[in-house]
Amino acid sequence: MAALYESYTLCALADTGPEGTRAIEPDRDRDRVVITESGRAVTVYKVSDQKPLGSWTVKQGQCITSPAVYNPPTKEYVVVTDEKVVRVWKDEDISIEKAFKATVSAEVYRLHSVPDREPLVLFRHGAVRFLDSLLAAPQQTIEEVLSEEEVIRWSAAVQMEQQLVLLFSTEQRGQHCLYVQRFSPNALVKHRLETDSTNSTPLSYAATYRDGNIHLLYLFSSGSVYESVLQARPTVPAVSGTVQALPRSLLLKLPVGEGELTAASALPVDESHIAVVGVPHPLAGAGKDYLCLWNTHFQTLQAARELAGKIYGQLWCFSGKLFVPHGKILSVIPFECQKSSLAAAMGKLKQTSGTNESSGPTLVPTWNALLHSNQTQTQENSRGAGTKKSKMSTRNQSSCPTAEQLAEKIKVGSEKEVQKQVEEFLHGSQPEELQLTAGRLASALVMRCQADPTFYPQAAFTQLVQTNYLCHSGCPDLLVLTLEKNDFRLCQLCLQLFQDIPEAVTCCCLKTILSFQDSELEQVDLEDGLLFMKALTQTAEVSDDGDSGQHNGFCPPVLEEEICDAPPDSEAPGTRPAREPLALDMSCPVGLHKGALLNEVLQVPYSDSLLLPHLKDLNVPQVLLFLQYLRFLYLKYSQDAHSRIPALRKPTVTQIMDWVCLLLDAHFTVLALTPEAKSLLTSLHKFVRSQVKLYSELGKIEGSLEALKKSKQSREIGQYSIEVIELF
Repeated sequence: MAALYESYTLCALADTGPEGTRAIEPDRDRDRVVITESGRAVTVYKVSDQKPLGSWTVKQGQCITSPAVYNPPTKEYVVVTDEKVVRVWKDEDISIEKAFKATVSAEVYRLHSVPDREPLVLFRHGAVRFLDSLLAAPQQTIEEVLSEEEVIRWSAAVQMEQQLVLLFSTEQRGQHCLYVQRFSPNALVKHRLETDSTNSTPLSYAATYRDGNIHLLYLFSSGSVYESVLQARPTVPAVSGTVQALPRSLLLKLPVGEGELTAASALPVDESHIAVVGVPHPLAGAGKDYLCLWNTHFQTLQAARELAGKIYGQLWCFSGKLFVPHGKILSVIPFECQKSSLAAAMGKLKQTSGTNESSGPTLVPTWNALLHSNQTQTQENSRGAGTKKSKMSTRNQSSCPTAEQLAEKIKVGSEKEVQKQVEEFLHGSQPEELQLTAGRLASALVMRCQADPTFYPQAAFTQLVQTNYLCHSGCPDLLVLTLEKNDFRLCQLCLQLFQDIPEAVTCCCLKTILSFQDSELEQVDLEDGLLFMKALTQTAEVSDDGDSGQHNGFCPPVLEEEICDAPPDSEAPGTRPAREPLALDMSCPVGLHKGALLNEVLQVPYSDSLLLPHLKDLNVPQVLLFLQYLRFLYLKYSQDAHSRIPALRKPTVTQIMDWVCLLLDAHFTVLALTPEAKSLLTSLHKFVRSQVKLYSELGKIEGSLEALKKSKQSREIGQYSIEVIELF
C-alpha cells in the first residue's frame, strides 16, 4: 500500500516560464535542496522550515543555462551561465559576480552532482569532464562525441559502490539513443532505444541503481512505461562506433484517454512503485491534473492527489518527499510505500496511518463482479481506465468468439482454425474474463491433444501461457504434455511463469531434460536463457588467457593440509606430491540448450521435504551429470562471471548450493560407492573447504570491525594525539 500525506508549499515560483522550474538538486544534508528557477535565481531552502537559507541572482542580460549543484569536497556551489561561464561560490558569498568564474571553450549542457565526489560537467556535444580537471585548464580542447544534428534531451549521474556512470539520451531526426559513459576505465557505449508501437516519443527518463544493475525507466507519450536493465560492469569491451540494442520490458501501461501525453513524468520511488505526474487520473474528468502513485507489480493505482494550476511534467524525489511545481508554487508531498504484496495492492491491508486520503474508488474489481458480471460495477470501473479498450472490444464483439463458443470449437475444429480462434479471443477479451477462462481453455486444448495425438496447437498454448493468467493448478496436465511432445520451448515458458509447479512435476522435467542428448536440443529456441549460457561459456574462454589471480578471495593452489586428501598414485619413493591447482576454468559438461533448461529448473519454487523423495528417481549417470553442471556453475560464479552477463533470469548461488545439498542427501550412499563419483566429490570437498576457510577469516575481520565500531572514543583528545588499534 502507498499513501500521499498532506502537502505544503515550499516556495512561490516567480519566473516559471513554459518549462517550469529548471531543476532541484540535493544540498549538504537531507533537509536542504538547491532550487534553480528557469530565469536568473538560485536559492537554497530548508525543507522542514519552508524558508530560504540563501539566494543568489545573476546580472540583467545574463542567463543561467545549467542547474546549480553542490560540490561536497569543497562545500561550494557551482552554476553555468551563458552556456560557457562556470561560476563557483560559497554560502557566505553575497553575490555570484564577486565569486570565482572561468570561461570554458565549449557549451555546457549540464552539471551533475555526485555524493562525496566532485561534480561532472556534460558538454552539449557529449564530452564529459570532472569539474576540477576542467577548472584546472578552462580553455582545454573539448572533443565532439555527437553528430551535428544530435541533441541531448536528458542526462543523469548514477553512483554505484565503486563506480560512477553518466547516462544521457539524445534525439536525431526522431531517433532516440542512450549513451553510457563509464569511468576507470573510460568507456562510452551507445544504445539504440526502440520506438513505441504508436511511434510516440519518450517524455521522461529516470535511472536508479538497484540489485547490482542500473535500471532505466522511461515514459512514452502513449502512456507506456518501459524499463531497461543495464549492467554495472559490461561483459565485453564496447567496439568503437558500434550501436548496441537496448532490451526493454513494458512495466506499466497508463491510461491516457483518446489523445497523447504532452508534459508528463514518471519517477521510481522504490522497487515496486512509481510516481507519475501529468497523466490523467483513470476516474477523474478531463481538465484535472493529478500526482499518482502506481504499483508496477500489480498494475494498480495506490494513491492520488489533485494539483491546482498548470502541470509542467516535472517531478523530483528526495528523502521520502516528492517535489512538484504546478501553477505558481512548488509543492512538497511526503509519501510512504509499504512492501509490495497482493493484499496491499488490492487495499486489503489494515490501515495504520491516520491519513484521510480520498483517491477515489478502487480500480480493482470485486470477486462478485468477476464471477457474476455485475454490470454496474464493471461500467463504473471501466469508465476511465478502460474507455479505449471497451470501445475496441465492442467494435470486435461480432467477430470475437465467446469462451463457450471457443470451447466447443476446440473439440471439433482443425489445428489451424483453433489457433486462429484462440488468438482472436485473447485480443478481444478483457483481463477479468481471461482470469476466469484461461485455465478452462487450456484444459480443453490438453484434453483434445490427449484424445487426438496428431492435434497439438503449440501457438495457442504459448499465447495462453504468455497472458500470465494461467498457472499449473489451472491446467495440471499442460507441463506434462509439453514433455511428451518434446516441446521444450513451451516447457521453458511454463517453468518461468508457473509458480505452483508440484515437486513431482519439477523432478519429471529435470529427469526428461537430463535424459535427452545435447544434439537433440540444439534446434530449440530458448531466447534469453541461451544467451546467458553463451555469455557464461565465453567468459570462461576469456579467463583462460592467464588470469591466475584470486577470485572472490579464492586462491587456486591447493592448501598444504589438502594434499593428504589426494589418493596415493604410483610415484617414485621419496618424491613429494605435486601441488595441482584446483581447476577454476573448465568447460561446460552439458550443451548450451540443456544448460539453459537446467537453469530454469533451478529457479522453480519448491519445498525441501517434498522435493527430496522425488530426486531419488534419478539414476546415477543423471545425478553425476547434474552435479558436474552445478559444480561448473558454482566455479564460474566464484569468478563473478554471472554478474557481468545481462540476463533477466539466472540462478543464484544460493539456489545452486541448495540443489547440490539436495542431490547429495538423496543419493549419498550411491555416490559414496560409485567409483566415477570419487573425483567429483573430492573436487567439491576441496572447494568447499577453501570457501569455509575464506568465510572464517572474513568473520574474524567482521568481528574486529564491529568491536571498533562499538568502542567508545575518548572525548578528551587534544590537538595532537596518537591512538594504537590492535586487530586480533
